Amino acid sequence: MTHEHSHSHDTEAREAADRRWLAATWPFVRANLPSLPARVLEIGCGPLGGFVPELERAGYDAVGVDPEAPSGPSFRRTAFEEYDDPRPVDAAVACTSLHHVFDLALAVDKLAASLAPTGRLVVVEWVHGRLDEATARWCFDRLPFEGDTYLQHHRDAWASSGLTWDDYFRRWAQEEHGLHPWTEVERALDSRFVTEHSEEVPYYFPTLGITEDEEVAAVRSGRIQPGAVRYVGRPRAA
Repeated sequence: MTHEHSHSHDTEAREAADRRWLAATWPFVRANLPSLPARVLEIGCGPLGGFVPELERAGYDAVGVDPEAPSGPSFRRTAFEEYDDPRPVDAAVACTSLHHVFDLALAVDKLAASLAPTGRLVVVEWVHGRLDEATARWCFDRLPFEGDTYLQHHRDAWASSGLTWDDYFRRWAQEEHGLHPWTEVERALDSRFVTEHSEEVPYYFPTLGITEDEEVAAVRSGRIQPGAVRYVGRPRAA
């Protein structure tokens, strides 16, 4: 296989996993949106456009914000911290994006300010602090044979690092990428929002190509940690 074909296959594998994740998460997002008509803002929609296509098919007036967003009238290619639109929205969606933002407090403040007083915030977030060695090994044992995904990267990088898993992953998450842990995200959300719903859910199944139920069973048996949180909040009264 040529390098070009290998790169193309890796991109296809990552996109396929992302599409499985969006499809699995959409029912939760849709169930927590306001009735039509409504304006919805998605931050961190990514190169696939996140939920914006589904939002528009459902009849919502939607816009997705991300430096790598697709081109088109429904997208803004910018960081959310730099996004500026004075019109309030009825709902905001942040799917695996808040742990990435540079200034978490500013992002949460902007989310609260962007919502109408009766608006809703829907968050799905990776709890990377729960990716302990047992969970990582469980994932690595179920990786597909082909395609470069973030889990393959971690398996190979850890093997060549000479570090314990905890030291390797802490260095990757904190020192190299500055990711915000869920405890920090949750604290920031609590400062501006009232929690209406919060639950721990599976995260890795779309990349592994297994079913969500298989990961749920592993979590319930105590073999692995839950990898994500689904959260719904409303703005605190000024």
